[in-house]
Amino acid sequence: MRPFRKLNDRHKHRTFKLLLSPVSAKFNFTDMLASKGDRPLQLSFENQFKALIFYHLQEFSSGREMIQALEQNNFAKECVAPPKGIKKSAFFEAINNRGLDQLIEIFEDLVQQAGTILPAHAAHLGQLVAIDGSLIDAVLSMEWADYRNGSKKAKAHLGFDINRGVPRKIYLTDGKEGERQFVDKLINKGETGVMDRGYQSHSHFDHWQDTGKFFVCRIREKTHKTVVKENAVNPDSIIFYDSVVRLGTEGQNQTEKELRLIGYRVDGTDYWIATNRYDLTAEQIAEVYKLRWNIETFFGWWKRHLKVYHLIARSKYGLMVQMLSGLITYLLLAIYCRQQHNEPVSISRVRELRNQIANEAAEDHRQRTRAKNKKSKGERLKRKHRKRRGAKT
Repeated sequence: MRPFRKLNDRHKHRTFKLLLSPVSAKFNFTDMLASKGDRPLQLSFENQFKALIFYHLQEFSSGREMIQALEQNNFAKECVAPPKGIKKSAFFEAINNRGLDQLIEIFEDLVQQAGTILPAHAAHLGQLVAIDGSLIDAVLSMEWADYRNGSKKAKAHLGFDINRGVPRKIYLTDGKEGERQFVDKLINKGETGVMDRGYQSHSHFDHWQDTGKFFVCRIREKTHKTVVKENAVNPDSIIFYDSVVRLGTEGQNQTEKELRLIGYRVDGTDYWIATNRYDLTAEQIAEVYKLRWNIETFFGWWKRHLKVYHLIARSKYGLMVQMLSGLITYLLLAIYCRQQHNEPVSISRVRELRNQIANEAAEDHRQRTRAKNKKSKGERLKRKHRKRRGAKT
């Protein structure tokens, strides 16, 4: 990728600069993205990038609402929009056609930075990656987003770093696309994918073991099992079952490789967990699966507070731009909250951040207004002095 021009440093908005510092310190932002037609582009990648971060940060419900803010909000006019502003047509054209490669590179770099800055919780359980899919409501004009007759949906397939509480990989498909095939793309050799019942597949269990990948996957209670070896169970534990088994019916869908099956009960609900982690206790396996809930919490927070599912794009390309920019915003917030407050992301800290940005923008505006008035007053005094001198001569 071509080197990027550094983020604009003309203004004094310290908090916004701090938020973007993991990006501005790493990349030099390009002056302009290449135009695909005869007309020059009105929007640089820097402006496009900052507009997308601004959109998610401020909880706008539509792209048009954000465009209006770019025209009327002092901070947005000075720190986000280009000098001549952003036209609605230029913004939406850019979102649906440009910037994806740059956003992918920035996202991957921020994931690496987060890995060194954020503490690794539950590190004793290994590198844990929660995997899940999330449906995104689409509109009928989005023909690529097949789901069912009379309904259009896209699906985001996400890998979530449980240890550090941040997203790390994403894939976007139509709503009908299966989820199991993305496990290979979302976890690396030696990592543990943590999944719900929708990912149960005996052939995939064999394949993941063949490729050196670990899994902790809830399975259906009525799944047929052939016991190879029974492990001792503590009667005072929540664990009621711990055995080495083959899952499925012999000659039909039975696993070729043995795996471990854990059964435990919480609040009257039985959980059956298939895994190839033999290094952990049964109680630790239960703990690992419980941590899967973190991806559900993330999805809920991400959708609610960063407005990532309010569509500002209709093409698959544009929706991926929107998803990636939402993930980047979350990563920037996670790094910011850790470095500035030694805390994980919370809505209270995000609101505080918004207020600081607004207060700094207002103060900067007041200072420039005072400087302008002082300059105007000085010029008036000079003109008055020149007139007096002229009258005396």
